[in-house]
Amino acid sequence: MSDREETLRDLADRLREYDAVADAFVAKSFTDHHLMVDLERRESVPTEIRDLLAAHDLRGSNAEYDTETDDPSFAGDLGDGTRHQFVDTQTRGDHQSYVVD
Repeated sequence: MSDREETLRDLADRLREYDAVADAFVAKSFTDHHLMVDLERRESVPTEIRDLLAAHDLRGSNAEYDTETDDPSFAGDLGDGTRHQFVDTQTRGDHQSYVVD
């Protein structure tokens, strides 16, 4: 595990301590690391959490990938809550997945 991935996992652990957060975890796409944040209720990410993520070079995936949506990080509904996705801009494009032919 890289130092950056360990930092992101530690940040996810820290986010789980917030009352509004049901879960937080690191995920990977083909090229990027993501930090997923599941909120307890159907609301946007609290400003305090957004500021913390921005300080760690994490940006809402909708904003980073320019998906033209109103919420910079909304990824979908989860029962009574919502999932939000943040891209690690510090290492964006560095991750490589292996494809099997």
